[in-house]
Amino acid sequence: MEKFYNETLRRLETAINELEIEVDCSIERIETVINLIVKCLSEVKDYVLKKGFKATDEEIRFFKYQKPAIVAKLIYYNAIYKIETKKPYGAKSIRKYLTKELKKLKRFFDNNLDFYKYYRSNNSFLDEKMFLRGNHDIKLWLDTYYFQFDQSFSTSHDYKVAKIIANDLIQVYIEDQLYNKFQKVQSKVPKKLKWTGSKVALIELIYALHYQGVFDNGNNDIREVAQYFESAFGIDLGNFYQTYLELRNRKMNRTKFLDALREELIRRMDEQDEK
Repeated sequence: MEKFYNETLRRLETAINELEIEVDCSIERIETVINLIVKCLSEVKDYVLKKGFKATDEEIRFFKYQKPAIVAKLIYYNAIYKIETKKPYGAKSIRKYLTKELKKLKRFFDNNLDFYKYYRSNNSFLDEKMFLRGNHDIKLWLDTYYFQFDQSFSTSHDYKVAKIIANDLIQVYIEDQLYNKFQKVQSKVPKKLKWTGSKVALIELIYALHYQGVFDNGNNDIREVAQYFESAFGIDLGNFYQTYLELRNRKMNRTKFLDALREELIRRMDEQDEK
């Protein structure tokens, strides 16, 4: 199952990526993508109904993680298709329309807060009730539309997981539309940002990015990267080699700034999830 699923998902994502690049008309592109996903989902369904699962854990993993990953794409592109085809004319009307769509996502989150917490906390104590076929419990945040699904290929909560994944993507899409159309300041010369953190923190970040190979596929010297940051932020990093050696020689907290970045990002994500 694992090999078949991974190969099927890889083919789907490759096809979608190619369409994102090659097709000009967004509406036609979305229609094509939706058809690809429907076809892929049908292939996966045929395989599951024919082969079944070797063990309970495999079935849970499929309905908790694997099937939702594909269905989420279908929900996302279908939502974008509706948004684009129903979008009104006029900047004010579009802003109101997109804001209303964001409120729908917030409403879904509020109505399913308990399940959001369960799923995003990686809990598993209810998985056998939520992600095994024919084992539903109506007390566990069960939606009426579950009873309309083909229960040979559905569990009580696999669609809800897909909806969570898709809604995150839809929110990003809508917020990007709002930003690009109504909030982005049009300027040929972007405002120059000033680094107000410590030089040590910036040097720690520069070395981390350099070793990750994120600039020119890693085909550059650390000095080039450092000089770019100095120019971009108008800062003199001095002898950054020496500073890096001091970081390496720390007995504790050698990645103090990066650790703080990670903790703050997770904290903000958790706060936004709860809003």
